Amino acid sequence: MSFQEKKAQEGVPASVIFALSVLCVFLIMAAQYESWSLPFSVLLGTPVAVFGAFAALWMRGQVNNVFAQIGLIVLIGLAAKDAILIVAFGKARHEQGKPLDEAALEGARLRLRPILMTSFAFILGVVPLALSTGSGAVARQIMGTAVIGGVAAGSVITIFLIPVTFYIVGRITGGSRQKEPPEGGGGDHA
Repeated sequence: MSFQEKKAQEGVPASVIFALSVLCVFLIMAAQYESWSLPFSVLLGTPVAVFGAFAALWMRGQVNNVFAQIGLIVLIGLAAKDAILIVAFGKARHEQGKPLDEAALEGARLRLRPILMTSFAFILGVVPLALSTGSGAVARQIMGTAVIGGVAAGSVITIFLIPVTFYIVGRITGGSRQKEPPEGGGGDHA
């Protein structure tokens, strides 16, 4: 049994699994947005969620084990969900002709309630997991604590961080230019 435990430790490190998870989410969003730059503004909220998960584990005196790492992989998707709501709306408004800063602020303002509602619903749904008792409860408590801490931190910070990152990434990649109306479009010809 000891030999098998040693062999299992030689497997793929958790950091590689986490990096591959982030890469997969990045590639899926790059295909969704048809852009290589917009997924950066979405994924820049992920480190905040990870920090929140580790802070919650530390405050409850729990350890970073395989169950916490499963919770971290779940957090990648959950943190991206909130950011996608803001970025997709801001991108649509910018493509309609609004300046980049106004589009980012409007996306954050109009998507605030859906983000908070889904985050609070998810947190309340995971509370029984974090407070579980009985056989195998420690594993469920660790996973629940990591997810609750990450979602709480990610949701609060995402509301402020993602519009800023959307604006900065848009400015860096030239997204601040206004779309010009097409030429020769059915007007009077002199």
